[in-house]
Amino acid sequence: MSIPQSGGGPIENPQQMAEYLEDGCKPKSEWRIGTEHEKFGYCKDSLMPLPFEGQRSIRAVLEGLRDRHGWEPVTEGDNLIGLTKDGANVSLEPGGQLELSGAPLETIHQTCDEVNAHLKDVKDIADEIGVGFIGLGAAPIWAQDDMPLMPKGRYKLMDGYMQDVGTMGTTMMRRTCTVQVNLDFASEADMVQKLRVALALQPVATALFANSPFLDGKPNGHKSWRSRVWRDLDADRTGMLPFVFEDGFGFEAWVDYALDVPMYFVYRDGQYINALGQSFRDFLKGKLPALPGETPTLSDWADHLTTVFPEARIKKFIEMRGADGGPWRRLCALPAFWVGLMYDQSSLDAAWDLVKGWSAEQREALRVAASEGGLQAEAGGLKMHDLAREVVAIAEAGLKARARPGAGGMIPDETHFLNALKESLESGKVPADELLDAYHGEWDGDLSRIYGQFSY
Repeated sequence: MSIPQSGGGPIENPQQMAEYLEDGCKPKSEWRIGTEHEKFGYCKDSLMPLPFEGQRSIRAVLEGLRDRHGWEPVTEGDNLIGLTKDGANVSLEPGGQLELSGAPLETIHQTCDEVNAHLKDVKDIADEIGVGFIGLGAAPIWAQDDMPLMPKGRYKLMDGYMQDVGTMGTTMMRRTCTVQVNLDFASEADMVQKLRVALALQPVATALFANSPFLDGKPNGHKSWRSRVWRDLDADRTGMLPFVFEDGFGFEAWVDYALDVPMYFVYRDGQYINALGQSFRDFLKGKLPALPGETPTLSDWADHLTTVFPEARIKKFIEMRGADGGPWRRLCALPAFWVGLMYDQSSLDAAWDLVKGWSAEQREALRVAASEGGLQAEAGGLKMHDLAREVVAIAEAGLKARARPGAGGMIPDETHFLNALKESLESGKVPADELLDAYHGEWDGDLSRIYGQFSY
């Protein structure tokens, strides 16, 4: 989850909030790729999650990255809660999941190099202190109470509130991981087309990257339990956003939506002030109970935008949020999937032509079916396996058209990063299927074997 934002000075005119989003518009030559991924850490001897403090801990991993690999510390009070270097940052999810938020990069070759370097550095530190990291969409065995809440003021506020607004918010916070990609737009019209495609096809990403078939030590009946969790978290700030597909949608409509999402906090002088359930509209009027008489800054607006959690969202870029955390190759496959669809106009048009006739009911049904069935999902007259095959082909065409070479020109484009997805399309099996096969086969129901075989 996000660190405090630096958005700007006082909001003197409500139009500034839409202008803040519009400021993200960039010419195509300046479009970049930002990839984020989360992973679970655990002690190798006990197979239990890492505490924040101690010899084998989240803090020890952060300190190792800081001292050995040149990362700058990010602190909250006396606690080391993140790192920054070269436009990237390492942060902590609420249950101690370690997240890399990558720098904005030009090609997927660069993105994958960044991911590889990060995982290598983390493994160097982790091996030395007896720690492992694993990429899954949900913690397979650990109970809720096994997962320590990280010492961040934002998370302390959210933890209690989540229990009042849904049934799975604290599960999301402590026991799920994702991989996502952040992409740019050129104009309001470009943003609208991309966001509509992103929302409509997010279930395809959920299916292809499904990697959370276990919870509490046994199969949970879903290929992506992480996706299931997000459906029962907080209806005010999650979902597939049918209004995005209505005529006239644009930056101002997103502002209206976000203003109606209840607040979590206001960040002041290094402290998170409790504004749970309060209204940003009241804040604009100087009537926020948490800060009576005070009006917001653009930094407050930027912070508030990070508390909106639909399947895809806009800030000054678009975030694709539907995929489970997973194995190494799929950390590079997700940006390839979305860049291929979004950064070539012909492919973006083809993707829009594919989804523009779908109803809100079809989109939602596909989201539910993807969580349950992965590539075997069917909903609203759509078969996921056939749909995913068509979407990956569009993405591959987009990457070919981009023609961004790697390895000093030895690799002509970025299409090979889709190979993991093409293999799934060929076999009909995504990571969740492979995990279930192992569980019911060679593991003979011993889920602890997942750590030895699927850790980084």
